[in-house]
Amino acid sequence: MDSELEKVIKEKCLKLLALREHSQRELINKLSVKGYPHKDIENLVEQLAEEGWQDDRRYAESYTRRRILKGYGPIRIQYELQQKGVDGFSVNSVMKETGKNWSEILKEIYLRKYGSDKLLTRQEWAKRSRFFQQRGFSSEMIMNLFKQLAIKFD
Repeated sequence: MDSELEKVIKEKCLKLLALREHSQRELINKLSVKGYPHKDIENLVEQLAEEGWQDDRRYAESYTRRRILKGYGPIRIQYELQQKGVDGFSVNSVMKETGKNWSEILKEIYLRKYGSDKLLTRQEWAKRSRFFQQRGFSSEMIMNLFKQLAIKFD
């Protein structure tokens, strides 16, 4: 790779990383779309990772925190990270840092969105369950939430 092209690609990478953390796959995809040679991009991104400018673990932690704050659950966050090229990362490790657990997060989201209705129609109960499943919470977590809040359907 010629040094001028390397300099341009590195500049683009650093600009992207200055805005927010990116996974290696994200950087490679964004720069490939701009027409830079794939092999050159991969080499440079690996070099940036070795130098500490890019870190998939740091990206995964940051991404997980943002998604938790937006009300997403562990299944969805894990899936999204895999789609972004980050494997082998446990979203629960970030969850422990927050000092809360998934059931507390789920309860906060539920009460903020739905209030404290205790008796629901079967249709509304199913609708709320689907909402949380789409957000990435397991059926078991949702059932435990409904038990904890004493939510029943008629």
